[in-house]
Amino acid sequence: MISNSAQLDVKKQRDFNEITPGWNVLFNILIGLFSFSCVFPFLFVIIISLTDEQTLALEGFSLWPSKFSTEAYSYIFQTGHELLVSFGVTLLVTIMGTLITLILVTTYAYAVSRKSFEFRGFFSFLAFFTMLFSGGMVPGYIVMTQFLHLQNTIWSLIFPLSLSAFSIIVMRTFFQTTVPDEIIESAKIDGAGELKTFIRIVLPVSLPGIATIGLFACLAYWNDWFNALLYYNKPELTPPLQFLLMKIEKNMDFLIKNAQNLGTFNAAAGLPTETVRMAMVVLATLPIVLAYPFFQRYFVQGLTVGSVKG
Repeated sequence: MISNSAQLDVKKQRDFNEITPGWNVLFNILIGLFSFSCVFPFLFVIIISLTDEQTLALEGFSLWPSKFSTEAYSYIFQTGHELLVSFGVTLLVTIMGTLITLILVTTYAYAVSRKSFEFRGFFSFLAFFTMLFSGGMVPGYIVMTQFLHLQNTIWSLIFPLSLSAFSIIVMRTFFQTTVPDEIIESAKIDGAGELKTFIRIVLPVSLPGIATIGLFACLAYWNDWFNALLYYNKPELTPPLQFLLMKIEKNMDFLIKNAQNLGTFNAAAGLPTETVRMAMVVLATLPIVLAYPFFQRYFVQGLTVGSVKG
């Protein structure tokens, strides 16, 4: 005979099953609206970048303008070969910088995550201390130009962002919560050294955390333009994409503001301004947007793995 508590549980489960479909529909609608609100701003930027400048000035921003135009993209692509080379420079810096960052961060974080490392407390504090008190821009510039002599080289765009204290702390915590000491001890019993254990055992089970840090590094390198402003001072060097787009915008603003003095007011008045800015946002953001789905699965696991432990 079924007890009263069991009958009560069955009744609760039946009531829950009757209510759940309605709630699922509601939650799906809410999540769908929230997702659309996140995507809509970028779609709106694309629409504005494809709007005719005169139409935008007369009608303002609209979801479906009366006249579309690719004039903004044509103005940007007037740089031609320089834009293509600049895109290649940014791609090279992003790939190399992300790989170097992953190597430095994972090895540093793995060392300070192991209890057998005698100086792990000191090096953990050293990484954390740089998050509170950094050396500053001037000492960093002196080191890069006077000691390392990396000015006007591609390495000046990579090394300043290659070792993030925040990424080290995140990966250290990930290693501590994901890689048990028993696995490391088992590998040592089987005769594996530290390097082999790290490459063959630790890294494969740490892909979510590595992908998360890799995505952060990739975004940092792709969006960086300040290091090019500091360390690139030769006109013949092709700057990264972000810095080149900023130069195009500054040159356009200069022409418009000084059109009357230069005697080219009519020509400058027809330059696309707002649409060019939106087109720059699209060109600078679209590659990362297309690459994000490849990181998404590992990225979500890396953010949630610590919350499901215990």
